[in-house]
Amino acid sequence: MKRKLRMGMIGGGKDAFIGAIHRIAANMDGLIELSCGALSIHPETAKISGEMLFLPKDRTYFSYEEMLKAESQLPADKRIDFVTIVTPNFAHFAPAMMALDLGFHVVVEKPMTFSLEEAKLLREKVKLTGKHLCLTHTYSGYPMVKQARALIKAQALGKIRKVWVEYPQGWLSKLSEREGNAQAAWRTDPKKSGKSGAMGDIGTHAAHLAEYISGLKITHLCADLNIMVEGRALDDDGNVLLKFDNGATGVLMASQVAAGEENALKIRIYGEKGGIEWAQQEPNTLLLKWLDAPTQILRAGSNYGQLLSTFATHNCRTPGGHPEGYLEAFGNIYRNFAQTLMAEMNGEQPTEEMLDFPSVDEGVRGMAFIDSVVASAHTTEKWTPFTA
Repeated sequence: MKRKLRMGMIGGGKDAFIGAIHRIAANMDGLIELSCGALSIHPETAKISGEMLFLPKDRTYFSYEEMLKAESQLPADKRIDFVTIVTPNFAHFAPAMMALDLGFHVVVEKPMTFSLEEAKLLREKVKLTGKHLCLTHTYSGYPMVKQARALIKAQALGKIRKVWVEYPQGWLSKLSEREGNAQAAWRTDPKKSGKSGAMGDIGTHAAHLAEYISGLKITHLCADLNIMVEGRALDDDGNVLLKFDNGATGVLMASQVAAGEENALKIRIYGEKGGIEWAQQEPNTLLLKWLDAPTQILRAGSNYGQLLSTFATHNCRTPGGHPEGYLEAFGNIYRNFAQTLMAEMNGEQPTEEMLDFPSVDEGVRGMAFIDSVVASAHTTEKWTPFTA
C-alpha cells in the first residue's frame, strides 16, 4: 500500500477537547491523514473548524449524514477509508451504523453507545459488514500495560486471585455543569451521557483495564453508586465488588469528586506467585511484586527488547528514560488499527500485535458493565450477574 489511510471525523470541532487528541494520535505515525469532517452541528463552527484544519471547502460538511453519503459516492482513490466519531455518547450509534452500512471502518470514543441495546445492534452490524470497529480505550495502549498482560498470559504470576483497580478524579467536585463547563454539562446530563455518570465515563475504563490485563471476564458484581454533589443528575462516585470467571475477586472504585486528584488510574493484580502494579501517572513503570523475592521494576523503552514482550516493544516509541504518555498510548491504538487495515488491503494477515486494539466486543462489555452496575445499585440483592 503506497498511500496514507484517509480519515473523516464526526464531531471534534474547534471547541472540543477530545477531537484534537484524536487528530494528534492519528497523525503520529504518518499512516493517516484527515481528509474531511462534519466537525460540529453548528454550521459556522463546522466551517471555521474546517478552515482551521485546512480541509477543502467541499469536504467540510454540516452533518454526518451529508458527509457519509457524499464520501461514499467519491471514487475509490478519493473517498475516506474510515470515520472517527468523537461526539457525546448519545450521538455515537447512528453515525457508526451508517458508516458501516456504507462500507467504512469506524473508530469511536467510549462508551461505545448510549445503551446496551444499541451496542448489541452495532456488534451485529460489524459482523454483517466485516468492517473493523476500534474503541478508544486509551489506557490499553500503554506499553507497560501490554507487558503486564503478557506476563499474566504467560502464567508468570500463577493463577490470578485478586484485582484492585481505581480511577479517582477531582474535576467534578463542584457543580461545574452549571458554571459554564461544557464537558461537565453533557457528561452529567442523562439525555446525552446515558444512565450513569462517573461509572460510564471512567468506570468503564477501569473495568476494561481489569479485564484486558488479567485476561479474565467479570461474571458478577455488587455496586454502590452515589451522587455526592447536591443537584447533580448522575452518579459522580461509586464502588464495585467484582467476581471473575476463574474465581478471582476484585474491587473497582471510580470517583470524579476526589478533590485534588487528576487522572490517577491505578491497577494492582495478584496471583499465586506475585503481583503487578501500574499507575497511569507513572506509565513507563511496571512493578512486579514477588512472593519470595524483592520487587522488580520494569521500564518501557525500545532498547529493552530482550526484557519486554513483543506486544510491549511494538508499542514503545523511544529509548528508555524518555517519557511516553497519554498521547503516545492514544497513538498506539490508532497505529495498530491502521496497520491492521493496511495489511488487509494488501491481502496480508495482520499480526497479533497489530490486532491488539479494543473492538466492538469490548464496547458491548463496557455497556453491559454500566447496565449491571446501575442495576446492582438499585437492588437489595448482593450480587448481580454480568451478562453481555
